[in-house]
Amino acid sequence: MSTTFLEARPRDSDWVGWFKRELAPTHVRKVRTAILVAGVVLCVIISMALQVPELAISAYMVFFFSQKTKGLTTLVGIIGLIGITIAIGLSLWLYKFTYGHPELRIPVMASAVFVGMWLSRTFVIGVLGFAIGFLVSYSQSIADSIPSPELLVRAALWLWVAFTYSVVLTVVLNRRFLPDDSASGEDRPKPNGLFKPDAFTNPTHVQFALKVTFGAMFCYIFYSAIDWSGIHTAFITVIFIALESTEATLYKGMLRIVGCVIGGAFSLFSIIFLIPHMETIASLLVLVGAVTAIAGWVATGSERISYAGFQIAFAFFLSMFQGYAPATDLDKIRDRVVGILIGIAVTTVIFHYLWPERARIEQRISP
Repeated sequence: MSTTFLEARPRDSDWVGWFKRELAPTHVRKVRTAILVAGVVLCVIISMALQVPELAISAYMVFFFSQKTKGLTTLVGIIGLIGITIAIGLSLWLYKFTYGHPELRIPVMASAVFVGMWLSRTFVIGVLGFAIGFLVSYSQSIADSIPSPELLVRAALWLWVAFTYSVVLTVVLNRRFLPDDSASGEDRPKPNGLFKPDAFTNPTHVQFALKVTFGAMFCYIFYSAIDWSGIHTAFITVIFIALESTEATLYKGMLRIVGCVIGGAFSLFSIIFLIPHMETIASLLVLVGAVTAIAGWVATGSERISYAGFQIAFAFFLSMFQGYAPATDLDKIRDRVVGILIGIAVTTVIFHYLWPERARIEQRISP
């Protein structure tokens, strides 16, 4: 997702027509949205019935791993399972040295972010490096909020369960219901090695990794210093919106704000007006399915708007799924929105002033 403001806006400033075109229905879009709704609803049923924690993560993974084709979904799912397994195993080993020792944990977090972001641009399977780097750094960031090593290990292992069953479910649904791939991957150029040709010669890769590391660690140190762990989404935001160019990063940040506000508004309305009247899981499934359909429709659009759909789902799931009982805590909605805004502000400043990479726009994307 590397669209910029200039590429995304309509040529004739006809925003109404632009929105109609971006939200226009297609057969594949309907199928993909239905798969997302089914996957999220099944995650709610499975996690609630079996009391699997981290339901918000399980539900969001359905969005994250659902791709445009069966083959790509399967490939990304396998890579994701490998990445989460390596990351959890590495995190458990690192806890032996970093748990209770912030002077060691902070350098380990910074190193994980740097290596993960560098690999995301230089490794042939960039998503694998990104997943390992993010998961290791994030798992280290929450260690100080868990009171005992035993609970920490249990939380890490349950995270693996929540992640794994959701990915497997997503791959199965997509392979069963998504239309067959329309294009073959035979014509794609095959890599000559594990790293891209300029991996060790292009300084922009290291600069990019350093910028993301500076931003993420600033956010972590900031919310730790003021003892406001609820805005930990700032740390996540810096990592997830970082793209190759400054313009693309800022556009992605704007979509994240829009999606977060809409998803937060859905969850706020639901918690105040709908949840108090719900008595069974069936009514919750209807509500979750309706919001997932809206988020999924946007997420399956073009890259000009798709990231906003992901963020609608992300904000809604994090705010609604607060345990196995009906959600009633409005502070979480506030904290997550504040964290996202801080993360975007930090990213904007760093990417604008520190080694800015300008997008090379040779041809505008047609509206």
